[in-house]
Amino acid sequence: MRSLPNFLCCGVISVLALSPTLTHAESLPVRTTPIPQTTDGVPHVQIGVDAVPGLTEALLDHVARFPGVTLGPTRVSLPGAVGFQLDGDTPVARPKAIVGGREFAHLHPDGSLHASLNPGVALAAIEAGWAVAHPWADQREGWEGFVMIYTPTTNEELGIVIQLVQSSYTYITGQTLQK
Repeated sequence: MRSLPNFLCCGVISVLALSPTLTHAESLPVRTTPIPQTTDGVPHVQIGVDAVPGLTEALLDHVARFPGVTLGPTRVSLPGAVGFQLDGDTPVARPKAIVGGREFAHLHPDGSLHASLNPGVALAAIEAGWAVAHPWADQREGWEGFVMIYTPTTNEELGIVIQLVQSSYTYITGQTLQK
């Protein structure tokens, strides 16, 4: 497993204090299913993991309802990935955290996602087994919370992944989604 970037190793920060989407520590339980292996470089992908089609569809249906978001081909990832694009009139509170264009996250064909999170939320997700830091997370200002969120394999896991994607949207836009 790859080590955390230096800025994430400074201590555990409570998820409660960092994200309006993840409002309780119990909102991010420890993942109990096996943590997938990932490549150490780019392309940054999981090894030997397949998406669960129904869960992927449910995730995309949920994200498609975010205000000011359009789903479409990614601008920054592998062919077949779905980009979560912010429409032109959607505010961007943290432009340096966006990897390319107005794409705040994208879903890979294997069901994993890359997303920019508040660095404290990213650390909590990594420590709870939901994500891994992207190999380039410490390469550019603003990417400190850039992670790969592992493929959900159950409905319960999908709920956590949706919370993390909502948290990414809130972090990037500064807008809290209504539950």
